[in-house]
Formats: sequence, C-alpha cells, structure tokens
Amino acid sequence: MSAVNDTKFNSAVFLLTGIPGLEDVHLWISIPFCLMYGISIVGNAVILLIIKTDPSLHEPMYIFLSMLATTDLALLIATMPTTLGIFLFNSKEISLDACFAQLFFIHSLTKIESSVLLLMAFDRFIAIRDPLRYASILTLPRIGKMILVFVLRGVAVILPLPFLLKQFRYCQSNVLSHSYCLHQDVMKLACSDIRVNYIYGLFLTFFTVGLDSLLIFLSYVLIFKTVLSIASHTQRIRALNTCVSHLCAVLLFYTPEIGLPVIHRFGNSSSHLLQSLLSYIALLVPPLMNPIVYSMKTKHLRARIIRAFIK
Repeated sequence: MSAVNDTKFNSAVFLLTGIPGLEDVHLWISIPFCLMYGISIVGNAVILLIIKTDPSLHEPMYIFLSMLATTDLALLIATMPTTLGIFLFNSKEISLDACFAQLFFIHSLTKIESSVLLLMAFDRFIAIRDPLRYASILTLPRIGKMILVFVLRGVAVILPLPFLLKQFRYCQSNVLSHSYCLHQDVMKLACSDIRVNYIYGLFLTFFTVGLDSLLIFLSYVLIFKTVLSIASHTQRIRALNTCVSHLCAVLLFYTPEIGLPVIHRFGNSSSHLLQSLLSYIALLVPPLMNPIVYSMKTKHLRARIIRAFIK
C-alpha cells in the first residue's frame, strides 16, 4: 500500500524503520530490547507500588518520583507496540492517524517528564535552602496544583501538532527514521510548506525543554550556593548526596532529548544511524535507569523495596 500520493489519510500509511543497516539481525536485537522494556516496566511499577502502599513515603520527594515513574511507564507503553513489532515481526506499517496519535502521546509525555524533573529540582532546592519550612511550603494540595498545571501545559502545547500534520499532503517518501513517530520526522515527509511546523517545533523546544533545563540549572546554582554556606563538611556532603539521583535523571533525560531534535533538523544523510541510536537512548535509558538510580541512592526507598521482597 502506498502513501506517497494518497491524500486519504484513513488509508495511507507510513513505514517505520528499525536500526538502519542491521535489518538482518533485528530478531536478535529484539532480545535486549525486550529485556530493557521488561526491566523498565517492572522497575517503575515497583517504585509506584512501594510509594503507594507505604504511608511513610507520602512525601513531596516521593510523590514527584511516582509522577516520574508514571510518565516513564506511559512513554514505554506508547512506543513498545511499534518498536517490538518491527524487531520481532518486521511490522513496519502504521496509519497516519495512528502515527499522529502516537507522536502526540510521545511528545506530550516528554514535555510532562521535563516538567516533573523541574519540580524535583525545586523540591531539592526547598529541602536544602529552607528545611524547616519544607513541609509547609510543599503541601499536598500545592503539589497537586503544580503537577496539574504542568500536565496541562504538556498536553496543550503538543495538541496542535497532529492537526497541523493532518493538513499536509505526503507526496514524498513515506519511510520514517525511527520505530515510532516523531513530529520532526513526520513533517519532513510532507510536500507542503512546513515553515509553521518548523518554527512552532523550535518554539516548543525552547519554551518547554529549554526553559525547564535553564530553570533546573538555576536551581542547582542556588543549591550549590546554599551548600557552600553550610559550615559542617559532613552536612555539605549529606546535602549534596540528596541531589545525586536527580542529577543523574536530569542528565539521562536532557542529553539525548536536546541532541535528537538538533540532529533531526541540521543533520545530513550520514547521521541516520546516529539519529536511530540516540532515539533509542532517549526512549529506553531514562525509564530503565531512573528506578535503579533512585533505588540505590535513596536509602529510605531502598529499605522499603528490600523489605517488600524479603516478605
């Protein structure tokens, strides 16, 4: 079925791509992908279950961590069918409507995760800067309102994208660069004027991920300034140790998240393999590593997880 000159969106398809040049070993590649998906889903589900069932973990830090785990789970669910479909069954076709729906969920969840990391930075800043007022500042109603605002922001800024893409005619190649749909990947296949999408996409990057990363950086500048003012060396180390898990999560998320759109927009044909590898790093590494890092570096959470499994 061809989509190159078909303007009937309900019958046209895109063709997804696995890892360029390694099509013959996709079945073998599916083994580590299945393992990573499985470990990521189990790890994030365990984090959510432990936090929900243990009242002592119903604190701001763990509420934000549960939101991070929820977002990671949703991202895994949004991409797993098409990714494993390609590697296991060589199932490459995806309808335009399904593609637009998938990219909406991927991009909105990504913006939400960026916001959650910003909230977690704010949480660490309050905990270190003003520990005596920590509980009174980050109350449950206030946390709920902040999460709601950022979830609505993530949905609202991405909502126009599927409708903008649906207006285009796709008369060029219908082969996408990844095993799932991304806005910057789909829009390049249109034979219409994509300047609006291009400008809006850049605006989204700066307004969401760019702004969030800048505010996280400023939060840590203030955190380090506060830590350096602490007289006790032991207390300084202890304060910084509470930030290690979050710093790891920030680096795991933002490094590929900022790099991938840049390569998409300014890369050449020789960067297809790099695009593919970076996209899988952005997709699988944060959900895989976040539960591991937080379980290892957060003593209270680690103790609860060990106790749950020993029982």
